[in-house]
Amino acid sequence: MSDPSAAEHAPAPFEHLMRVMDLRSTVSSGDGTQVFMGDSLPTLHGRVFGGQVFGQSLLAAARTTDADRRGHSMHAYFLRPGDPDAPLAFTVDVLRDGRSFSARRVQASQKGEPILSMIASYQRDEAGVDHAIAMPDVPGPDDLPTTAELLKDVDDPAARFWSERRPIDVRHVGSALYLDVEDQSSTQAVWMRADGRLPDDDPAMHKAVLAYASDFTMLEPVLRRHDLPWSTPGLRAATVDHAVWYHRPFRADEWLLFTQSSPSASGARGLSLGHFFTREGELVATVAQEGMIRVPTSDD
Repeated sequence: MSDPSAAEHAPAPFEHLMRVMDLRSTVSSGDGTQVFMGDSLPTLHGRVFGGQVFGQSLLAAARTTDADRRGHSMHAYFLRPGDPDAPLAFTVDVLRDGRSFSARRVQASQKGEPILSMIASYQRDEAGVDHAIAMPDVPGPDDLPTTAELLKDVDDPAARFWSERRPIDVRHVGSALYLDVEDQSSTQAVWMRADGRLPDDDPAMHKAVLAYASDFTMLEPVLRRHDLPWSTPGLRAATVDHAVWYHRPFRADEWLLFTQSSPSASGARGLSLGHFFTREGELVATVAQEGMIRVPTSDD
């Protein structure tokens, strides 16, 4: 974290998230490019959280499209680590506005250098074929412990940060990976929801918050498979690319089940796939992420 003492005096986590997602100072140029400015949440390791920049980029793109066009797919590459103490600039290029689809390119930059590059697609609502996979039968979120309850007896800065500074309520179905790995598997499921009320009339905000939240646990199936808790000394993990497909309307401030699996890991990279379901069992989003995972060796 860039300044742990500052985090202790920061606004409540959910309130702070909403401030960060409220991009400002729009600048338009003659070629249709628009620039939005944003700030960052405090972090644990002194780097901007990738899910935050991804979510802000989705919002920047959405603010340049017609309200009747809904974001349905986004794919981003993370190019450099970000500085949580420096402002972020989100440059949005209008690539296409067709009869049904719109495409946007967003580049997030700091200090004149790109840290994320994303392309997003938007579509008018249309009728068509409709099917979806079924949600697995798992315990509900009310029957699972919170992160704070799991870590209440752990006197550690990371544990306090996970317990107190996250604006997303995350509850693992089964064991969590904060301190150890009880179930060494390449699959897992977690319940998630924003820890506060999101706007009723801003579906783009709900999609941005889901994208933000998905980055918390996407690499955990890889870590779980190889018996690597987050507390592993010297462990380094970072997102390389992150994609989201939105299928149906949802609220990110209501419980969503996030099922995840890792089909492969090799070359210091791990791939995870995930699906978000409502409590009623409706599939609302699919996520894919590849991340760099470096494990300390005896030579390090």
